[in-house]
Amino acid sequence: MTSRLFWLFVLLITASCSDVTPPEPVLPVPYERQLAWNDMEYYAFIHFNMNTFSNMEWGFGDEDPDLFNPTELDCRQWARICKEAGMKGIILTAKHHDGFCLWPTATTDHSVKSSSWKNGEGDVVRELADACEEYGLKLGLYLSPWDRNNPEYGNEKYIEIFRDQLRELMSNYGDVFEVWFDGANGGTGYYGGANEERRIDRKTYYDWENTRQIVRDLQPMACLFSDAGPDVRWIGNEEGWAPETNWSPLRRDEFYPGSPNYLELRNGHEDGDYWVPAEVNVSIRPGWYYHPYEDHKVKTLPQLLDIYYNSIGRNGSLLINFPVDTRGLIHEKDEEQILKLAEAIKADFANDLAAGKNAEATSVRGNSKKYKAANVTDNDPDSYWATDDGVVQASVTIDLGEETTFNRFLVQEDIRLGQRVKEFSVDAYINNKWVEIDSQTTIGRKRILRLPETTASKVRFTVKDSKACPVITKIGIYHAPKVIIAPKITRTKDGIINIEAFDSGLDIYYTIDGSQPDINSSKYKDPFELAQKAIIKAIVVDPNENKTSTVSTADFDVPKTKWKVVGKYKDAEKANLIFDGNENTAFTVGESVPVDFVFDLGENLTITGFKYLPDQQRFDPGVIFNYKLYLSNDGKNWKQPVSEGEFSNIRNSPVWQTKSITPAKARYIKFTAVSPAEENGKVGIAEFDIITQ
Repeated sequence: MTSRLFWLFVLLITASCSDVTPPEPVLPVPYERQLAWNDMEYYAFIHFNMNTFSNMEWGFGDEDPDLFNPTELDCRQWARICKEAGMKGIILTAKHHDGFCLWPTATTDHSVKSSSWKNGEGDVVRELADACEEYGLKLGLYLSPWDRNNPEYGNEKYIEIFRDQLRELMSNYGDVFEVWFDGANGGTGYYGGANEERRIDRKTYYDWENTRQIVRDLQPMACLFSDAGPDVRWIGNEEGWAPETNWSPLRRDEFYPGSPNYLELRNGHEDGDYWVPAEVNVSIRPGWYYHPYEDHKVKTLPQLLDIYYNSIGRNGSLLINFPVDTRGLIHEKDEEQILKLAEAIKADFANDLAAGKNAEATSVRGNSKKYKAANVTDNDPDSYWATDDGVVQASVTIDLGEETTFNRFLVQEDIRLGQRVKEFSVDAYINNKWVEIDSQTTIGRKRILRLPETTASKVRFTVKDSKACPVITKIGIYHAPKVIIAPKITRTKDGIINIEAFDSGLDIYYTIDGSQPDINSSKYKDPFELAQKAIIKAIVVDPNENKTSTVSTADFDVPKTKWKVVGKYKDAEKANLIFDGNENTAFTVGESVPVDFVFDLGENLTITGFKYLPDQQRFDPGVIFNYKLYLSNDGKNWKQPVSEGEFSNIRNSPVWQTKSITPAKARYIKFTAVSPAEENGKVGIAEFDIITQ
């Protein structure tokens, strides 16, 4: 073959390889606006409205507009924090169910224009839109379809009012990336003074097709959220997680806002006929609106990390809510925790160990370089590895070049061609053999696996089943640093001490005499019995990085092994929850006060005080306000109370309460709930303890 013919042959081969037909899309596929929404991935919810000032979650609509009066409103502070947290947008509750509007709408007087805040000239939506523009964030708006204030709610006239509000928001504040419609619709309310219950047909009342068209006309790139989408769906819980199997396709016509089959929204549908990806919405506190009694319940870094990996890491987008306080600011505790999350996530994905590494596949589409295995490590979102049509089982092996330690695995499909993979696994080449380290189902836009600490020279990704040939645009491998935070110390009723670190592969050292622990202290291995008073202090140490956590301290008095609750109660089986060492369980009763809680300590002890933790549940808790404490040696003769009074501000701050008494010997304690702190009339105890001499 002559040189000229040889190069002609090479040219023909190259041309034929480059002309390999790309994979056909697997329907449904996302619209352009959904692709842009998917790329945002992480953004903020702001619940700030009349409920902030009425200390409610759902207002009735009868609130005086003057009640809305933030003293230090600063939307720039919101935007700064969200930007520093790595978020890309903010969605504001422009109107919640009580009907109060945060902009000076022409549709109702129940808005900021009727409040004395800024002499009726204020506009929260405007201030946030300006702040988002300044900080490079996108604006989203929540508009409640339900309106417990409006006298026309339930009638056809209200639909025009609602649509006019939607037009105002879509016309006057610049580009909007998402419009949020809640599924709560109809019920009791003020309704202009009617004070009645109104029910509507959730499927038909809002004439959703024509209502949504307003958004399509005025904000064509805005995604519409509701249970049924049509662009973005609810994940079916408010706890911050998507399930391991999460399909973006959905049989959308089977749903509507507030539909009863919402649990199906969690997984989506493998055979769904519309692209409706999942949004995971969760508040950084138990409530959506600010309540001072939740200042001690801001989610911790471990909780927020779990939320991140169980949402973004499972083919969802993450919408974290900040309940802005009565000042008009994101609370300092909320800011502290969300920035800790930002720092941790940045560290987790600081170095992609697979980037630029050699990759080989068991199948490459048309043997074309355009679809080669190395496309998964080139960090180019527009390139991908694909197999021939009909090949739905194939592997990519990434050669790390040397023994490498990792604990995170990231994989992405090119969702422009649909969601395809139904099952996959990850193997590591350890000691000259392949070992499976995880096996999962769906991928979608992004799937992140938290793996055990693994050291290997090669990693293999295997598609076990797929709707059509797989289309993988990225594989990332990372070594996330350990989360070094103070350990959790608990003691059971039986006196068993448990000390837990958040992350695996860490050492725990502790002392039981109140001294500061270090690596020369006792090393925690297993739960142990401690049948004495003790101040336990513990630290977490990363033996590889030589990093040490702050110190945890737990002050335990005498063990409660002999303790029991005496007396007759309607739900007596739960009474021992008072002593179980778990602050998240409680014994709560709804009987008329006063209620006596009587404890037999099993022995005579010299008592110098007591500690009380109220019921910690979010809804309908039992909280004692006024109390009396009695002591007895026989459980029959009770003298005057040794302590009585109130737990000041306990409704707003339901944390551990400590009271001292004149030292006295006793075997029996009667703790009397004289009055409840909550309007529900319930009184309860999460934990009760004594202080002995």
